[in-house]
Amino acid sequence: MNWIMGRFLLAAGILFVSCLSGAPLRAQDAGAALSGTIVDTAGKAVGGAKVSSRNLATAQSAESRTDANGQYSLPNLAPGDYEISITAEGFSTNTSKITIAGAAPRTLNMTLAGVLSLQDLGFSAAQEQGSAADQARLDKRSHMLKIHQRLGLIATVPIVASVITGTQAGGRSTSSTDRYLHLALGSAAGDLYFMSAYYAIRAPGIHGTQTRGPIRLHKALAWVHGPGMILTPILGAIAFDQKSKGQRVHGIASAHSAVAIITAAAYGASILSVSFKF
Repeated sequence: MNWIMGRFLLAAGILFVSCLSGAPLRAQDAGAALSGTIVDTAGKAVGGAKVSSRNLATAQSAESRTDANGQYSLPNLAPGDYEISITAEGFSTNTSKITIAGAAPRTLNMTLAGVLSLQDLGFSAAQEQGSAADQARLDKRSHMLKIHQRLGLIATVPIVASVITGTQAGGRSTSSTDRYLHLALGSAAGDLYFMSAYYAIRAPGIHGTQTRGPIRLHKALAWVHGPGMILTPILGAIAFDQKSKGQRVHGIASAHSAVAIITAAAYGASILSVSFKF
């Protein structure tokens, strides 16, 4: 009888211990699932992207991969605040934060932006593996060309205004005010133009790069508006002196308006050449 009672008590003890050990396991499995879709900026699914989650309180992490449809799933996430990171080859990393509360499933869709490689800009694979000095040279060139672009766009305002006021400054009934306004606008246009040209000329070159399409046309047009921006103020100064003396604009100064219009047209075309891809 005592033997039977002993076996009964032993079985009851094993059952009790099993219930205690199984309770936390079941509680641990009761996490929430996070899922979503990863696409690029064009809305196309990104397959094979790595999706990583990190619990900001415990630093516990988990990973998943997107399928061919860009879908992923991270199961059994404990309640808390998470940082979700998406990485994929050819794309910049994208991160986001989300809060998991309870066991309710959550959805987080994210977009990856493509990374423009140096080869897309015309650099060879060998140049892409260049030294730190090459990278510094490239950074300086990019910085100076950005300033060149901004100053060039700003210069369009006084250039256009100077061409418009030039029709009034050269008439028979013009006053000195019209001429001085035209002179001031022309001077401002020239200053901005040559400041912009300085940054383009002084930007360090990168050996082995090729000049393509729009940039080739942009540089070709510079051989038109560059000399024009030098000749226009010279002819303008002669015309200004003639008008100030009460004379009619004559001689070489009479070409001032035509040269100015051609210069402005070539300058506008050079801006448009790099504003559209072809």
